[in-house]
Amino acid sequence: MAHPAGDVTDAEVLEMSSAQIDERVQQLDEEIRIMRDEMRKIAYNIKTLGTKTKENNKQMKKYMKMPWQVANVVEILDLADDQAEGLEEGSSSDLDALQKRGAVIKISKGLVMFLSRIGLVGPDELKPGDLIGVNDDTFHIIAKLPPHFDRRVKAMEVVEKPTETYSEIGGCETQIKELKEAIVLPMTKKELFIKIGIHPPKGVLMYGPPGTGKTLLARAVASQTQATFLRLSGTLLNQVGLGDGAKMVQNAFELAKQKAPAIIFIDELDAIGTKRFDASDTGDRDIQRTMLELLNQLDGFQPNDDIKVIAATNRVDVLDPALLRSGRFDRKIEFPAPNEKGREQILRIHSRRMNVDKNVNFVELSRCIEDFNGAQCRAVCVEAGMVALRRDSTKILHEDFMDGILEVQGLKKNNLVIMADGRLLRRNLSDVPRLNIAQQFVLTLTHFHAMPYNLYCCGCYGEQQSDADNQRVLASERIQ
Repeated sequence: MAHPAGDVTDAEVLEMSSAQIDERVQQLDEEIRIMRDEMRKIAYNIKTLGTKTKENNKQMKKYMKMPWQVANVVEILDLADDQAEGLEEGSSSDLDALQKRGAVIKISKGLVMFLSRIGLVGPDELKPGDLIGVNDDTFHIIAKLPPHFDRRVKAMEVVEKPTETYSEIGGCETQIKELKEAIVLPMTKKELFIKIGIHPPKGVLMYGPPGTGKTLLARAVASQTQATFLRLSGTLLNQVGLGDGAKMVQNAFELAKQKAPAIIFIDELDAIGTKRFDASDTGDRDIQRTMLELLNQLDGFQPNDDIKVIAATNRVDVLDPALLRSGRFDRKIEFPAPNEKGREQILRIHSRRMNVDKNVNFVELSRCIEDFNGAQCRAVCVEAGMVALRRDSTKILHEDFMDGILEVQGLKKNNLVIMADGRLLRRNLSDVPRLNIAQQFVLTLTHFHAMPYNLYCCGCYGEQQSDADNQRVLASERIQ
């Protein structure tokens, strides 16, 4: 009885007869011959496949070097068995599965084409809307191209990460706390919201007068979250061509998804978010389409996504109610003009890197600028430095800040005087000496009943107005 190869032990061989040993040798020779034939077939197949591989690689390189047509994927389809015929013999089951899926594409010439064979990109890697490169002759898909974004939207991306910190913002403690809860915490510790089972706010609306720190605080939030910062301007969205505003909004959100985590900051929201009306003008209808696209995008992403929207406006009263409802801009944060303590903080923040005299009284300065916003407080520090430069000094004194306040207010110390009845009188005197501290104090007591505190703190100029040449000009509004 013949034994399979490897089943005969040394003890069995010793017990075998000569005939059995000869039979076993012949059996092994036959097995060796069969193996050699299989090896020759495998070597031939390897050589054949190598030749085909070289030809295919050469053809692929040819396709890769040729100019491509740019197209978009419209749809990926599952083909029936009769539509997937024509496969080469020896195709693997994986290749058969790939060939049973086709694609509908739209090329740059406007033609819509159906591809039964997709090409070099697997169907699982494609989705509707993807930008692809196709061969100019066969229209097979050669490669998946990066998404295309409007160059104007790309320009709105702040390439350098914002470096602002909360310590650079004064008078906004409450606003900083609310923004941390609405934006920073969901992006840095989203697991807390998942455990509690609540959805964080999608967007935040900041409203208030200009210069109160809305943009600065948005940049500080982006810095704390290490997020990509996209800044859109409502005015710019209005200035583009017909239909481009809605497209730019869509591209901005697509870019934010690709660059996530990201913060989209929409400044001057009232330029595109005003209340809707029956518009007869084409431009007004386009503005409304831009706002509708913004509403669609706000509804199109989940609250847990690493995308947050911050909008700022000076006119919250003109915004469309659809923008203000919950689920879009869930948190509304007011930015009022800073109070006395806030103005003092802002002055200290912007002057901490300046060579300021130790006798500068920031408390008194903050009382002199009662109606100033944050931007004007910063301008006071800049003007104080300019005043010090004019007198060839490298140290900024308290009086320099006083002059800086006058400069920012637009009051020319050489041609304005404040009368007891609260009127501003303009004169053409070329050289009027400034009052000293004692004169200011006396003038303050004299006109206390009529002069506002923020003006007599800054120093006044009390010479009488000439009768012949000087013209009396009332201020734009009466000083109360």
